[in-house]
Amino acid sequence: MVVSGFWQGRRVLLTGQTGFKGAWLSLWLERLGARVTAVGLRPDTEPSLYGMLAPFDGQTHHLGDVRNLGAMERLVAMAQPEIVFHLAAEALVRRSYDDPVGTFSTNVMGTVNLLQALRHARELRAVVVVTTDKVYANDEAGRPFEEADRLGGKDPYSASKAAAELVVDSFRASFFSSGGPAIATARAGNVVGGGDWAEDRLIPDFVRALAKGEPLRLRSPMAVRPWQHVVEPLAGYLALAEALATRPASVPAALNFGPDPAQFASVAKVAESLGRAFDRPLSWLPAAGTNPPEAQHLRLSSKLAAETLGWRPLLSLEQTIAWTADWYRAHRDGADMRAITEAQIAAYEDETPLEQVEAA
Repeated sequence: MVVSGFWQGRRVLLTGQTGFKGAWLSLWLERLGARVTAVGLRPDTEPSLYGMLAPFDGQTHHLGDVRNLGAMERLVAMAQPEIVFHLAAEALVRRSYDDPVGTFSTNVMGTVNLLQALRHARELRAVVVVTTDKVYANDEAGRPFEEADRLGGKDPYSASKAAAELVVDSFRASFFSSGGPAIATARAGNVVGGGDWAEDRLIPDFVRALAKGEPLRLRSPMAVRPWQHVVEPLAGYLALAEALATRPASVPAALNFGPDPAQFASVAKVAESLGRAFDRPLSWLPAAGTNPPEAQHLRLSSKLAAETLGWRPLLSLEQTIAWTADWYRAHRDGADMRAITEAQIAAYEDETPLEQVEAA
């Protein structure tokens, strides 16, 4: 699904490479031959996927904070990027309740700082700013959201990402409309896959409960989400960046990347499917205490991405869960996780059915 020839030798700036999606994208860009300069905070989990995959051949990685405008300006001047992927963010809903100021600072002003720094990047051709499927004003009607739907967000995470969308729109109109780089936002569904160790996320919570032999605690077991394997939206980001660089007039300002509508599922269903995939059914209980409110219905339409990029999700929910379980089993068994991760990327590139992928 990715045309590797475009990326060979391409100068890429990536923010958030130490995060879950950022680490996967760093490895994929290495496979494609891109010349990557990356910036992010230290990994905040142990273990971390980034630590398992590093070092990255031919890439220059820096520790830094997107909230520091001077640091972003120096980084852009050093990297002289042609393509930018902005993934750095505070990405956890519950943490956004605990630290709303930090969440808005990172997600809004971090985006402002990067775009301001990019005003001086003379060879810049395309910028992909990654937000979330939660940027929409959710009326709980259950219909799939489309890109033209109203933005909103009741929790600090969702609201800060919706605000980042407005920041991008403002900078595009004010500073990049006349011969500047093409800029678009990417709104992905609930992303899962091997190497996620974050708190308050279903897959790592399941893996931790399984290791301890304890019941899984679910905050919103009946909440429906657009689950997808991490390689699916990353393929979309790569396709979007290439299209922005090569045919910008035909690319929308924002695109959704989500699973096939038939693959939307409740939290409880995914948890039960995980148990079967691990051959160890794990009971679940409602999470104790008071939990912050969360939307019960979240669905995403990716028709526009299909029409404009030819992007489409390849993996079923069953395959997504099986692939994820395979990764964590391999980690438990002491496998080379860089090789496992790269093998899954390679299989996706080849559009090979998951069941044909052998453990590396």
